[in-house]
Amino acid sequence: MLSKEKINRINELSKKSKTSGLSMEEAKEQSKLRQEYLASFRSNMRETIENVQVIDPEGNDVTPEKVKQAKNRQSKQ
Repeated sequence: MLSKEKINRINELSKKSKTSGLSMEEAKEQSKLRQEYLASFRSNMRETIENVQVIDPEGNDVTPEKVKQAKNRQSKQ
């Protein structure tokens, strides 16, 4: 997960871009921070999905095969 400081900086740069515009350095920093944020978000989402188990009302495991395979790959690493 991204640090609170980085998230705050993303928000500061976003607010500044809407009001007065960003310098080239600030635009590059904003782009870099956004990429870090997206990478972190995707990683967390992937972990969440890979750890989900789907059970139907009858109690049967109906987890999609693709998720089961991803979980198996994760446990082998």
